[in-house]
Amino acid sequence: MASLHLSLSFPSTPRTSVSRFRYRKIGCTNERQALFSRFALVYDNLNDVLSLGQHRIWKRMAVSWTGAKMGDNVLDLCCGSGDLAFLLSEKVGSNGKVIGVDFSKEQLLIASSRHELSSKECYQIIEWVEGEATDLPFSDCYFDAITMGYGLRNVIDKRKAMQEMFRILKPGAKASILDFNKSTQPFVASVQEWMISSFVVPVAAAYGLAKEYEYLKSSIRELSITRNG
Repeated sequence: MASLHLSLSFPSTPRTSVSRFRYRKIGCTNERQALFSRFALVYDNLNDVLSLGQHRIWKRMAVSWTGAKMGDNVLDLCCGSGDLAFLLSEKVGSNGKVIGVDFSKEQLLIASSRHELSSKECYQIIEWVEGEATDLPFSDCYFDAITMGYGLRNVIDKRKAMQEMFRILKPGAKASILDFNKSTQPFVASVQEWMISSFVVPVAAAYGLAKEYEYLKSSIRELSITRNG
């Protein structure tokens, strides 16, 4: 299955800070939020099986593409169980700051549990925040880098999410977005759909999550339309 990487470097244009730094919990529940809550406990295991372990290599590449360095203040958006946030903490070190944001409380609880079980000093700089990608509780020009792994296709208003990333990134900073993408080549696209129907969904069914993983086709299609539109 093809993987889409977007490394976005935002220009150094003056921007006025219009919002103060704040934390908040999201107050509404939607279908996609409930979906991720249902398979939170097996999400990482499924990703290992479905990508044959390759997703861990792709995530390291996405972190590297941000250019995050020691002492930076960085964000992992749609952080899930925290893979990218943990990798970012190794880049920025104990003098940096990492914030992981996700709309699924269950995913954040798993990330927090992994955090508590680790003895790595750099992991202690991570904070977990429940929030929406389209309404981020951070000031303008706040972050030195942003990662977003397999999250953009699950955001309903993708344009708004991109605008929010632009708003909170410092001038000249980068956002590295890693996601699945539907190929523009008909043959490859048909193979991708066959893999989802014949391999991905059956594997998910073994975990009792066949219906939950059927959403992959539509979410990948939505992201492709957004990218090409």
